[in-house]
Amino acid sequence: MKAELILKSSCVFTAAGEPPFAGYVALGGGHILAVGHGEPESALIRDNCRILDCGDGTICPGFFDVHCFFTGYAAQKLGLDAENSAQQDAMLRDRERILPLFRDYMRLLNSRGVTSVKEMGFDDFHGFPALLEELEKKGELTLRVSFMSQPFDRPLDLAFGKEMSARFHSDYLRFSGYNRMTDGSISQMEGALKQAYCGTDCLCAISIDWDAIAGELRTADENGFRFSLHAQGDAAIAKVLDLYECCRRDENGRLINRHSITDLEFSDPEDLERMGALGAIAEIYPQIQSIAERESKLAMIREKIGEERGRFYWNRRKMADSGVLLSCGTDLPLLIDDIPESVYHAVGGFFPEGGEPFNGQNTLTAAELLTAWTRGGAYNLFCEDKLGTLEAGKKADITVLSGDLFAVPPSAARTLRVVLTLLDGEEVYNAMS
Repeated sequence: MKAELILKSSCVFTAAGEPPFAGYVALGGGHILAVGHGEPESALIRDNCRILDCGDGTICPGFFDVHCFFTGYAAQKLGLDAENSAQQDAMLRDRERILPLFRDYMRLLNSRGVTSVKEMGFDDFHGFPALLEELEKKGELTLRVSFMSQPFDRPLDLAFGKEMSARFHSDYLRFSGYNRMTDGSISQMEGALKQAYCGTDCLCAISIDWDAIAGELRTADENGFRFSLHAQGDAAIAKVLDLYECCRRDENGRLINRHSITDLEFSDPEDLERMGALGAIAEIYPQIQSIAERESKLAMIREKIGEERGRFYWNRRKMADSGVLLSCGTDLPLLIDDIPESVYHAVGGFFPEGGEPFNGQNTLTAAELLTAWTRGGAYNLFCEDKLGTLEAGKKADITVLSGDLFAVPPSAARTLRVVLTLLDGEEVYNAMS
């Protein structure tokens, strides 16, 4: 098969393990036909083939946001309470209002290079999966959507999970399991700690029903469903790993159902080593520093846990070095996807106003972070055989940035932007002109 479109650049990043290179990606029939160094072979080029020279723009796989809330986005736009079950139910069943908002949401994410998401929805998602199904049948989805059920008004609904898994298993719409909060923010003393907050005897200001969480996890795991548990403090992360160690594992001791931990704000390095050995997936928020101000954040850390423990804040370096599979989320609408901005924060270690990096020893490389946004996300969503890397045979979900992400220093990464997003080889966003 000959190419319908060839993208060329001095910076092609495949996310398959090799460094960026000058080369091309040839596309046809919604798939990647070839990826190569230098100029494309003439045998790939048909008479009416479109060749797009991206200059030094970074060509990479489409991005995955593995933790976001369309319902929160919609509630925010409509001025509603995202955690009011009755309001959410009415909102999601109001087609006249919700459809335009979801189309806006897809356009927003496409403009940020995002082609796949994992959506959180309370309980049975208030009928929203049926609307997604309708959009898929009409060919109107410009995002691949995996969705999770977060028990809210009632315990984990196993029957719902089984129904959704049987009903949704296409390349565009899938059920991905269950999500649950455990602890809360360290700033509010709601993160569960191994040692008390400074000047107190408090380990966590909220009560966590670990027995209920363990029961839900056991039910999900025994029935082949994966779980995402949100944990911020070191004790919460350790407890989640204790629970995961009781789940089904393969001959190498790694989790069969690819359970994950979201956020991981403050962690114990020893637990990150356990996490890597167990095969639990990290869902990090690499832009979280963008909503913090340096002096107030550092003051909070000094007040709540002290500078010594503060060395382990946002410790993504230890995660990577421990073999933890990294993927990226935003908790949207808390944060809006901006991958160059994530490089500024998670690679550079900078607060929004700049200055000295915070915990620079804990940061990732640009290649590690971009791999987390792509290949890591694909693994998280069980679709690494079709997506997440630029390799022949995979689906042509591709993002192009305005410049070479690996040539600019992290401090200048925010000057870059997404200029092209392809889904199945078709443009869903184009700002190249």
